[in-house]
Amino acid sequence: MFAKLRTSLQRTREHLSNSLARLFLGKKAIDAELLEQLKTQLLLADLGVAATQRILASLSLRLERDQLKDGAQLGQALQEELISLLSPYAQPLQLEAHKPFVILMVGVNGNGKTTTIGKLAHKLKQEGRSVLLAAGDTFRAAAVEQLQIWGERVDAPVVAQHSGADSASVLFDAFQSARAKNIDVVLADTAGRLHTKQHLMEELKKIKRVLAKLDPTAPHEIMLILDASTGQNALNQAKEFHSALGVTSISLTKLDGTAKGGILFAITEELQLPLRLIGVGEGVEDLRAFEPQAFVAALLDIPNEPADD
Repeated sequence: MFAKLRTSLQRTREHLSNSLARLFLGKKAIDAELLEQLKTQLLLADLGVAATQRILASLSLRLERDQLKDGAQLGQALQEELISLLSPYAQPLQLEAHKPFVILMVGVNGNGKTTTIGKLAHKLKQEGRSVLLAAGDTFRAAAVEQLQIWGERVDAPVVAQHSGADSASVLFDAFQSARAKNIDVVLADTAGRLHTKQHLMEELKKIKRVLAKLDPTAPHEIMLILDASTGQNALNQAKEFHSALGVTSISLTKLDGTAKGGILFAITEELQLPLRLIGVGEGVEDLRAFEPQAFVAALLDIPNEPADD
């Protein structure tokens, strides 16, 4: 599993880890110039201004306390800071809290919502949970068909209506069906929409209102699916969706094949929301629970060893 993660982060690692290695190699002293160069490399890796400033402030504090002597120690400290930055947001879903547990998937077109639903359904089925898929994307021509293919592939029922049907109505039916069949989790697809299109965002708000009539706590999770390859634009999307809907978690797709994996740090630092899942490939098994230590180890090209107690 770690080997797959390491492979998926290759392009990001080439941009960040290799630059850092050259930066730290053989450095006998740590000075202002070295820290400025480190700042530049972190920004180039899409970590964002807020996360970068926080990391540099913490490293500078260690320097003031005379805790860092050379480039090797600075590299180790950076690793620790990166893990510390992400660790608060590695929170697994608590699916036992509600039944059915409704996860509403939102995001713009092309970010991988439907594929993520299929892979997550497979993951949940492997864990022994029952799953129902709701085809709430009634606007994209192939969306319902795509979800039905996933349903057949992972052996999960799909609730769908005709093309152009009211999305809220589809999810209403899906919730009632799941409740009647004692199903554990409902994974609800929604139409991809630009975060700047207010009328489309209003439709998502309507879905929330309709579900709340059946269960005041539903949807229990509003998971925003972001495409890592879009870099800083993913952060802008996250801010808009969160402002409009009150997003409760984020999952990041397409980490394989992008040099912008550092955006993960910027998103968690800015939004301070749980990061549930990361997509590291096209296979059905390539949707993983987010693990900060493994992620940073793969990013910096170091062995993934268990943290000390």
